[in-house]
Amino acid sequence: MVQKPTKPKTGDFTTTSQISRLSAAAVVIGAACALVAVVLLKMIYLCTNIAFYHRLSFAYVTPTHTHLHAWVLLPPVIGALLIGLIARYGSEKIRGHGIPEAIEAMLVHDSKVQPRVAFWKPISAAISIGSGGPFGAEGPIIMTGGSVGSLFSQFLHFSSIERRILLVAGAAGGMSATFAAPVSAVLFAVELLVFEFRPRSLVPIAIASAVADAIRMTLLGPGPLFGMPPLAHVSWRLLTASAVIGLVGSLLAMVLTWAIYGVEDAFRKLPVHWMWWPALGAVVIGVGGLLCPRALGVGYDSIFAVLNTRLTLTAMVTLLIVKAVIWVVALGSGTSGGILAPILMIGGTLGGVAGELAHAPHPGVWALLGMAAIFSGVTRTPFTSVVFPLELTHNLGALLPLLIASCIATGLSSLLLPRSILTEKIARRGLHLTREYRTDPLQMHLCREIAWRPERQLAADVPLRQAVIGMPDLPAEAWFEVMNRDGTPIGIVPAWALVFEAQQAPNAPVASCIHEVPVVSVEDTAKDALQAMLIADTSCVRVTHPIGEPAGYVTVTQLLQLRHRELIEEHARQRVFSVPLPKARGPARRWLRPSQPAPLDTEHRVSQ
Repeated sequence: MVQKPTKPKTGDFTTTSQISRLSAAAVVIGAACALVAVVLLKMIYLCTNIAFYHRLSFAYVTPTHTHLHAWVLLPPVIGALLIGLIARYGSEKIRGHGIPEAIEAMLVHDSKVQPRVAFWKPISAAISIGSGGPFGAEGPIIMTGGSVGSLFSQFLHFSSIERRILLVAGAAGGMSATFAAPVSAVLFAVELLVFEFRPRSLVPIAIASAVADAIRMTLLGPGPLFGMPPLAHVSWRLLTASAVIGLVGSLLAMVLTWAIYGVEDAFRKLPVHWMWWPALGAVVIGVGGLLCPRALGVGYDSIFAVLNTRLTLTAMVTLLIVKAVIWVVALGSGTSGGILAPILMIGGTLGGVAGELAHAPHPGVWALLGMAAIFSGVTRTPFTSVVFPLELTHNLGALLPLLIASCIATGLSSLLLPRSILTEKIARRGLHLTREYRTDPLQMHLCREIAWRPERQLAADVPLRQAVIGMPDLPAEAWFEVMNRDGTPIGIVPAWALVFEAQQAPNAPVASCIHEVPVVSVEDTAKDALQAMLIADTSCVRVTHPIGEPAGYVTVTQLLQLRHRELIEEHARQRVFSVPLPKARGPARRWLRPSQPAPLDTEHRVSQ
């Protein structure tokens, strides 16, 4: 039994008092996510200090300047063994980068996240990244923040949709607290996670993101996370480079996607339990760390160095290759960690290498464009891909080049690759996910536009055996309006129902086939009519004027006609107008193509 919802007033948005409850909850969730993000970052710093410098410290440090030499192979393997044990005996949900798991929780599990996932995910991520895993902290923080939002909403009397909104609000709060990018966190949540664009979800998500960033500024300081010299002038050369980087970045994003799931398939074929896969992948990570220590860990210092042109061409090429290889292998092996920071590093080094080879006056800006292109090609979030680099660097002068690179990367990637890194895993589990949002045509038409009355009428007191005479010749979907003796309508009934009832009780009156149907107003939308049908388990509704006077009926057929109209608008192509061509006179008709016959000058002959 579906509970009848509170029907909002017809307007631009269907906003109710629900938004107030969600917004209040979002304040608490945003604050909790900021604290979770700070704690997880400190845990990562602690694990890094222990693994690579053998000291107890919460100070920020990276594996770049470690003196372990060949022993650098050991920390990734030890960390991976611990992660395998946690995944086997704690929760298997900690494997991977967290975003597909958050989406799956929303689609399959009514946005309910288990408490043990919220407990083990940050611990496993801290061990993975702190021991040299080539991941970012944002994925685990997004998953943990989403878990906080889900667990908080499970304590309250919220619906599944409301739990989904608060789960996404927690994810946005975690991303905002990690990167000091509150607007990007909201855009990322709307473009990827929440599956709708409505005030009831946008406002709580924005509140959680803002609160998380405000607390983050107090605890860790304000952004930008990767400051760089601002771009003062945008040249045509840079705009052209933006388009090229967008194309190349999209192609590299597709290669990375194929490689990750190819490696995952290869691990599945190994004759060992999946608990040992991270340790096997960690061997590759250790070798990569031996070749290029900058490729280990989160790598925020390396991203900063690339954006500020502090690395040589050889160093960037090495970092690009090693980071891509060890990230693909590590993620394919099922290790816990995020994907955003590695994407930024791979994209930044790609753009930086291109800028150095092209002798660009601002190679750091080319690196920024590479970050946006790879990010957009991998995540298919074009608006986030534009705003995210701006918030990370505060380089507002690069807005137009970023827009070009991001949109081209998104368009080409979505054209050539059906699924992204974030959704392929979900599709492999048998779940179909679409990320295209548009206005429902049922919300764009009022019932008064489609209200209808059948042309055929029957008297209410006529026996069914008499009423069905000749009905076999009518289509099964034909409807009849049943009238009282005074001429007032009492309802409608389909022909097939009359025939069926006549077989059961031939002497019963036609009025016995009329069942009570819900009533909607002429100012209600077609979606309101459909919702009323679903709640009452019927195939039609009665439409009335505000004064109660009947206006007609809406059946499922009228609703399908609106869908059919949408289909025609989408696929039917026609020429609305054409440009008249000059009509040649005399024997010379040079303006015609050789294969085109000369048109008849009908208008001229009529005027003659």
